Parts: sequence; C-alpha cells; structure tokens
Amino acid sequence: MSILVKPETKVLIQGITGGFGGTHAKLSLDYGTKVVAGVTPGKGGQTFESQVPIFDTVEDALTETGATVSAIFVPPPFAGDAIMESVDAGIELIVAITEGIPVADMMRVRSMMEGTNCRLIGPNCPGVVTPGTGPESSGGCRIGISPGYIHKKGSVGVVSRSGTLTYEAVWQTTQLGLGQSTCVGIGGDPINGSSHLDVLKLFNDDPETESIIMIGEIGGTAEEEAAEWAKDHCDKPIAAFIAGATAPPGRRMGHAGAIISGGKGTADAKKTALKEAGIAVAETPSEMGSTLASIL
Repeated sequence: MSILVKPETKVLIQGITGGFGGTHAKLSLDYGTKVVAGVTPGKGGQTFESQVPIFDTVEDALTETGATVSAIFVPPPFAGDAIMESVDAGIELIVAITEGIPVADMMRVRSMMEGTNCRLIGPNCPGVVTPGTGPESSGGCRIGISPGYIHKKGSVGVVSRSGTLTYEAVWQTTQLGLGQSTCVGIGGDPINGSSHLDVLKLFNDDPETESIIMIGEIGGTAEEEAAEWAKDHCDKPIAAFIAGATAPPGRRMGHAGAIISGGKGTADAKKTALKEAGIAVAETPSEMGSTLASIL
C-alpha cells in the first residue's frame, strides 16, 4: 500500500527546466518514477531529456497526462503562485521543495486550499519517497531531493521536519534490514501543508506500515499534538527524536525558525509528551534506528 504515492503515481514537475528542478527530475526518472510532464510557462511544446513533455500550464499537463501529483521546484518569489495554480487545476497532492517562500504567500496558499481535496507536503522539504523493489530501491516513486539509493522497501514509516535527519533515519532502517513503506519530509517552515499528526494518521491506516519513526524539532507544539493523538489512537510502535536540544532559550535556531516561548516547544517538553504517550525517544540521531528496533 504505502501512503501518498506508489510506484504507479504519475508526477508532474513545475520548474523542470531550471537547474535544480532539472537535476532532480533526471534523478527521479533514473529511479523509475513516472514523471509524465513538466510545467514551465512559455516553454510548452518542448521536451525534457527527450521523453517528458513540457506544458505552459498545470491544467494543460493534467488534461494531457493524467498526473495526480505536482512537485514544486519553482524559485521562492513565484512558488506560492505555482502551488495555487496546481490547487486551482484540481491536483490531488502537491510536494513543495522550494525553500524561502515568503510567509505572506504561504498564508494565501493556505487560505486557498481550505475546502479543497488537495494535500500539500512542504514547503522547504526533501519530499516523499515510496521505495521500489529494484536495485538500490529503484522502481518506486521518488518526489523531491532525497537520495534514492539509501532506501529499501520495507515496513517503517518515516515522518520528519528535517531533511538531513530523514536521510539518517532511512539509512539506519535500511542497514537494520527493516526498510521503509514511505518516507515523508514535511518541512520546517512556519506555515506548511501537513503536520506530523496528518502523516501519523495516514501511517496508522496503512497496512504496509508496521512501525513509525517521527523526527521533530524544538518550537511549536506539533510533536506534542501528534503524541497526544497517538496515545489513544495509534497501535503501532513509534520511535522519535527531537532536534535542537542544545539551542539556547529564546534564540531562533534551525531552518524551522524555531523559537521557544513560555516553556512550550522545548526539547524537554516534547520528549516528556512523547514518553507519556508510550513513544520511545532516541537521545541522539545515531540511535533512531536502534531505538525503534528495541521496541519491535
């Protein structure tokens, strides 16, 4: 099953003709991802790597190819509009990789998405990977910037605010032979599309996901909310790690712009909430995989 994406998922890439988007579009194609369209205004009619048709608009791309997921590799000043174009076209899932989208733009995006059936992952995230069964997990669906070869088809669902720590958890579970069902980087921006809780619910309902690694960071209350829900509703083993424990109080730290206020959002507060919910907490990033393995 997996969540969000599967090997058959048809993907379009907004910003496919840019250096960053083009590089990762090629890596996704090499991985076996079904990249069926690219969108760059003014470049409709061209092809990418002699195989992916490029369209002027998302609407044209959807009509012609039947894509259900859009990956956003558009520069920050235009990325908010790119997301809204996909929402307007009726796409099911948007994975926004772009870092540095203005907060005001994301507020408009969030307002527009209310009442729609569209789900947003990101922005400022590594993307979503459902590993395949081929060599180095190829044959799956890789959307974003995660290295494909570190994955392995398996049973652990990974959800993380941090990109680098996503890769760390993936590699550890691969080395342990557990593998992953789907890996979701939700991003660390102040306004993002999906929370830990949103993804936790999807993993809980997915028969292929047997256990979960949840990686959070200081600031906000998203991890506490996820823990509160998991305590009563999730019957799968969960291991967690909270980044930013060494950050001095009141300082903005990390890509999440995390700031701790009124005793909430501290690493200690988050760890306590997780432990009270029966979640195993790793003390260092190098112990995420072994912490999960110890409760299986």
